[in-house]
Amino acid sequence: MAGMFHTLDIVLPLELSENAEARKNAIAGVLNIEPTRIQGVKLRKHSIDARQRLVKVQLRLEVAVDEPLPDDPKPVWTAPSLSKKAKRVLIIGAGPAGLFAALRCLELGNKPIILERGKDASARRFDLAPILREGKVIEDSNYCFGEGGAGTFSDGKLYTRATKRGPVAEIYRILVAHGAPEQILTDAHPHIGSNLLPNVVKDLRQSILNHGGEVHFQAKVTGLLIKNHQIEGVTTADGREFPADATILATGHSARDIYQLLADRKILMEHKAFAIGFRIEHPQPFIDHRQYHLAEGQARHPLLPAARYRLATKIDDRGVHSFCMCPGGWIVPAATANDQIVVNGMSLSRRDSPFANSGLVTTIEEGDIAHLIPRHGIMAGIAFQESLERSAKVAGGNKEFGQIAPAQRAADYLAGKISADLPETSYFPGLHPAPLHELLAKPVTARIRQGMKLFDRQIVNYASSEALLLGFETRTSSPLRIPRDAQSLQHPEIRNLYPCGEGAGYAGGIVSAALDGLKVASAIPQFRDSGNR
Repeated sequence: MAGMFHTLDIVLPLELSENAEARKNAIAGVLNIEPTRIQGVKLRKHSIDARQRLVKVQLRLEVAVDEPLPDDPKPVWTAPSLSKKAKRVLIIGAGPAGLFAALRCLELGNKPIILERGKDASARRFDLAPILREGKVIEDSNYCFGEGGAGTFSDGKLYTRATKRGPVAEIYRILVAHGAPEQILTDAHPHIGSNLLPNVVKDLRQSILNHGGEVHFQAKVTGLLIKNHQIEGVTTADGREFPADATILATGHSARDIYQLLADRKILMEHKAFAIGFRIEHPQPFIDHRQYHLAEGQARHPLLPAARYRLATKIDDRGVHSFCMCPGGWIVPAATANDQIVVNGMSLSRRDSPFANSGLVTTIEEGDIAHLIPRHGIMAGIAFQESLERSAKVAGGNKEFGQIAPAQRAADYLAGKISADLPETSYFPGLHPAPLHELLAKPVTARIRQGMKLFDRQIVNYASSEALLLGFETRTSSPLRIPRDAQSLQHPEIRNLYPCGEGAGYAGGIVSAALDGLKVASAIPQFRDSGNR
């Protein structure tokens, strides 16, 4: 067995999981060797199994026997020099889909030109203060718009079930190459955090610039240059024209004016299922207690992260589920206009807030918005979302500049009564008691109520008076899909237009959007000129 390398899985009690000697002894037992023969151990995957009262940690380890384990190469990203004949690829939006599309363009020899309606991450951070302190939304620079997209300042959660969509590990390595913590390469539920992600995003931008790409901020697209069913570029609000050989539309699902622009040009779009509901907030110790099977008054072990949960059921052929659960997190105002209230969740890398929050949403199918289609057509789903967001504004007090959210204790929501008072919350702009049970359509309310009752059996007292509902969570995904050909990934009617990411209806989070960015950019033909490089 001399000079051998192994990859193996071991399970250790939580208290021993970070103990190097305990790991070596467990490895020696599996390999039936003396622990002294183990010359190197590297962690490849770390996950916590809290299904039973005794919490265990599952570890996948790479092990060297009788010789040292070679060092892992540090993740790096690079691209060749651009040819003078490189294709110009416009990328509309600097979220994960747009940024990763730009990186792939450079790898393949195309020149990416990113147009982002919002500001760079540093300037964008300052524009969040008026939302929190004054309730004033800066409409092109907020929690949704700006460098990095919605994920930059609302969580940076990387866990995805989209492993069949592409190379998830490649996304993680590129992020680490740009400053993300190496821990995301091994964690079962990787998370960067809203305090760290802005710097990662800025480093991604710098790589794009260093390798010949362009990034333009406060460049809001207002027109499409289309001739003979082929897009040749775009115009922006400040009067500039950007010609291009191809255009990737990666705007995210809150850029509703882009949908309207496409609708006005009669460019084909399709209805798509989406989800709406609330943010539900609990004290984090309550979630810890339930998920880690703690005794009354027992504190969470220091090696345990703030506990998370995932809940899902189906009622009347519609999903009801938790969404974007943020342990040790905060609820933030995610509106993109001043006549709206929208709530979302985020966590810092430490996940040390005393609160846990999650979306609590139900699926909305085309049949649920059929009454809006005669008036709004393909924009019916958008109209549905906007109606809820405006009703939340009114229910929150309807101040001209204010992001006070309507709220209700979960038990009162089930009972159908306004809460006499509200518990403490992480939502900084403030709350106003409101009859949330009256603000959604009766079938939607019925589904969420039934789902809450089922979830209350899985996590006892999940829907108690200590749980708080805030309205509304409406931006879970796009209510539209911009179709594309399965092979070329171009729009079926407009040549050289490549719908991409969450806004086009092909992703649902940072990683899946980044994967779609890689996929779409890889589909764009490039000049294979070997000279002039």
